[in-house]
Amino acid sequence: MPDMGPPGGPMMGRPGQKPLGMDEMLKSKPKHSTFSNIFYFLKIMFKISPLLVIGECFWGALMRLPTKIISVLGVKYVIDVISSGDDTSKIVHAVILIGIILVISESINWLYREIFFQVEREKLEKGISQMLYKKARKLDFENYDNPDFYNNFILVIEASSGGITGVLGMVQRYIGEIVSLVTIGGILLAIDPICLLIIILIVAIFTPVGRKIGRLQAERQIENNIRHRKADYFARIFYLQDYCKEVRMNDIKSLLIKRYNSAADEVISNQKFYAKKISIIYFLQECGVQILGFMFVLPLYLGYCVLESKSLSAGDFVASFNGAFQIAASFSFLTVGVMRMFSERAKLIEKYRDFLAKENKIKEGSIEDIEEKPQEIKIENLSFAYPNCEEFALKDINLTVKPYEKIALVGYNGAGKTTLTNLLLRLYDPSSGSIKIGNKDISKLTLDSHRARFAAVFQDFQIFASTIGENVSLDISYDDDAVTDALSQSGFTKPLPKGNETQLLREFDDNGMMMSGGESQKVAIARTFYKSCPYIILDEPSANLDPIAEYNLNQSMITAAKHKTVIFISHRLSTTVNADKIYVMEKGSIIESGTHKQLMEQNGTYAYMFRLQAEKYKN
Repeated sequence: MPDMGPPGGPMMGRPGQKPLGMDEMLKSKPKHSTFSNIFYFLKIMFKISPLLVIGECFWGALMRLPTKIISVLGVKYVIDVISSGDDTSKIVHAVILIGIILVISESINWLYREIFFQVEREKLEKGISQMLYKKARKLDFENYDNPDFYNNFILVIEASSGGITGVLGMVQRYIGEIVSLVTIGGILLAIDPICLLIIILIVAIFTPVGRKIGRLQAERQIENNIRHRKADYFARIFYLQDYCKEVRMNDIKSLLIKRYNSAADEVISNQKFYAKKISIIYFLQECGVQILGFMFVLPLYLGYCVLESKSLSAGDFVASFNGAFQIAASFSFLTVGVMRMFSERAKLIEKYRDFLAKENKIKEGSIEDIEEKPQEIKIENLSFAYPNCEEFALKDINLTVKPYEKIALVGYNGAGKTTLTNLLLRLYDPSSGSIKIGNKDISKLTLDSHRARFAAVFQDFQIFASTIGENVSLDISYDDDAVTDALSQSGFTKPLPKGNETQLLREFDDNGMMMSGGESQKVAIARTFYKSCPYIILDEPSANLDPIAEYNLNQSMITAAKHKTVIFISHRLSTTVNADKIYVMEKGSIIESGTHKQLMEQNGTYAYMFRLQAEKYKN
């Protein structure tokens, strides 16, 4: 069994520690106000694409004002001309002018959206994604063990495309509605200040009701998200390749369908629950604003002004009515829509801020140390405990690796082997003790220069959806001959239709080459042969290989890594026979060390494990 590193894994957390779900995080109280978060993100967007932010702010008003002004002033003018018996040709001229204004407005809108906006929006999303990926690349490895932060990390990455950047569209509309509210309000103020006052009072009285609707809609969205995610999880299992064998070979499909139906039914029940509440409150609001306010109080006053006091014209009457609905719509968005939409985005931005502000515990050293030849590795009094764990994963480790030595780490699952190599690579820093290479403490070196000295194949290695040449070199450019030699040394013999330009996996290419587990591992191992560096770390390098491939790999490694220091972890002890020194680990400590011959003579844990495996091969 491979050493799995920290207990629990990133999504499970430590014993007694409950992971914080995405929706619980959205419900949690943010550190900053809604508008603080909005302005924070606007500043980020402005740095990436200032013209887009400025354009959207202006466009919010320019896109909405023409139609709203026409619905008030244009209609007023036409009705006043008709009711006054004036020359009807003026109406024709007014309609033509209105048509020209609308055509120009729509043309500018189309040009802005298709030529400028679409391109700049892609640049904006690219810039934001680059910020996130740059930060993610430098995150301490221990953050993946923290379920709260890890869930937050996933939430931010998923929301970065569209979810957070949608804030700009809301700001655009927010500015547009404010300008519209002020403009239409100014027009009505000029027509009749009392009429404007009545409209504002009607809308203001029922604003708390609208806010209540907004809160309920936000709550419904969060509750739906929880249940939708559950349903989506069970639905994805039916089409993801990772699960297809288990689904087809077992009766799990009936359980999955049952769980999916249950989650989907919960969404429906939740919709019904909130629909009743929202519909009742919405009905009360509409009755108050539309029927009582705009169909009774406002018509009474306007009718009096037109018919009795003669202070308003027929055009004023219609303009006031249209203006009232425009003001009500703007007011509703600015008080209800903003609360629901901005508050949801602001909570996402809060997580975004936390993510970007996260400080690493592993600090950069100041020394650039580029080594071409291996030097002595000295580990002294090394102890380590994973974050939030009281039990130490490593306890007082002391060992010295001479240049060019081939070192094997063996032991049962959870002994601390992978943890030790992670510390050597500075994926974690020790709780106490030190690691020195060439008498220099690795904490004093820059991370990039330190890690560049190592080639590593991890037990959970990954193959990327790119060419096999790029997979071996892990770079966009590579030496074709060196890639070919590295693949040969790793024992990779599968025919490559397009040589090293052969595409692996079918993520982006339907003709991409698929590989078995053993073939994939050989590609991963080829990376160590390709990379020019003094140290190699191999975590279970032969786990997916058959015995013959394993033997050939061992011979190749001995030959190819003759001028390198190699540290490898293996549970198949046939690979450790030729190691210069073997360290046996148990419960975070080194309990035995020596050559294969010496350890067999000691007749301890190593000898017992080796004989047990050898007996299985004989049988």
